[in-house]
Amino acid sequence: MPGRRAREGRKLANPVSDKSAERVLVIPTAVFHAAGAFQGFSPNVAHYLPRLLDPRHFSYRPRAEVETDPSFKQLVPYVVLRWRDQVFHYTRGKRATETRLQALRSVGVGGHISSDDAGLFETPYREAMLREVAEEVHLETTYAERCLGLLNDDSNPVGQVHLGVVHVFDLAEAKARRREQALTRAGFAPLAELRRQRDEFETWSQFVLDVLPDQG
Repeated sequence: MPGRRAREGRKLANPVSDKSAERVLVIPTAVFHAAGAFQGFSPNVAHYLPRLLDPRHFSYRPRAEVETDPSFKQLVPYVVLRWRDQVFHYTRGKRATETRLQALRSVGVGGHISSDDAGLFETPYREAMLREVAEEVHLETTYAERCLGLLNDDSNPVGQVHLGVVHVFDLAEAKARRREQALTRAGFAPLAELRRQRDEFETWSQFVLDVLPDQG
């Protein structure tokens, strides 16, 4: 959305400090399968989002339970910050909440949709996306936003319980820096360079690097 600036530092009314006790938004995996399950990346936003973001399918469940329950998919906004041909990237450090992804590199900023997000903004989904960006990075520029597609990776235990929605923020300036300490070795690098290092990234980021359009 042109001209939007990420809101930094806004405090939630009832923040959950223990991530394992957090109640996160999920949909039944059966809903995803009914819409047409895929492996990897799908650009078919118009088909999937109305079905997956239908509030009739929503429930909030303890994160500790659904992290190992493939009968539910946790919806995760996955935001790519891009300035010209440069893409923001980082390595998930030892403080990362998802221990199964520690030491892997990523081009996606984002996280789970919490029950605390409900009713605070336009939709719980959008509120969570903006909150996660503001919590993880200092974003000090305007940007144009678009939804690129969806991510699913059933090849590993982490992917089996998550479903990602990729948003690209095209920044007016290269003014993004880490806020969250779990994001290490963060910065911008040319998309072509990151593609050459593809094997160092988590699978979701690998899928994104494969399809992210070049921009001069």
